[in-house]
Amino acid sequence: MRLLVVEDEARLAAALQRGLQAEGFAVDVAGTGPAGLDAARHGEYDAMILDVMLPGLSGYELVRRLRAEQHWLPVLMLSAKDGEYDQADGLDCGADDYL
Repeated sequence: MRLLVVEDEARLAAALQRGLQAEGFAVDVAGTGPAGLDAARHGEYDAMILDVMLPGLSGYELVRRLRAEQHWLPVLMLSAKDGEYDQADGLDCGADDYL
């Protein structure tokens, strides 16, 4: 299974990549919203783990654009924001789940 992690904090992105690879996943990392959008559009991924607060393009906007283009890549939103409104915003944008 091939995953795309879109996370701007390099240490967190590296930790996610190492942990997921240890579980047998192939993992690519993008560090900005525009880079993540480009990778999601052109890569062959089974799922994406997406940070909410990214430079250049928020995670909310990234998933909103993918869904508007009929890209149905499963998206797990990853954020320190844990309020119910934050979760609702992520799901309303088209994310499949929120962590």
